[in-house]
Amino acid sequence: QVQLVESGGGLVQPGGSLRLSCAASRSLFRPNIMGWFRQAPGKQRELVVTITSAESTNYADSAKGRFTIFRDNAKNTVYLQMNNLKPEDTAIYYCNAVEVDRSRSYWGQGTQVTVSS
Repeated sequence: QVQLVESGGGLVQPGGSLRLSCAASRSLFRPNIMGWFRQAPGKQRELVVTITSAESTNYADSAKGRFTIFRDNAKNTVYLQMNNLKPEDTAIYYCNAVEVDRSRSYWGQGTQVTVSS
């Protein structure tokens, strides 16, 4: 089992930046995929970005050019740097980790991001 703990959410003005962190309780078996999803009120959870253990990334169109994902395997942590935030980025952001060969998927508890003036 893997526990994922997110941090870094909060209230920010439009155009501002936030960095989210997601720490896993242990090293993930490779190959693995870590990523961020978000869910706005009244909407379905959607992909923001993922990164594989081979450092391959997949960004949603809404995140391209503004968000950057990176991981520190020594700390079992994945980060999401979000710049030029917009009100439509307001959502609960969830961290996800998948151990591919084990077919196991883990979710964090979510962290609230609110973009408002």
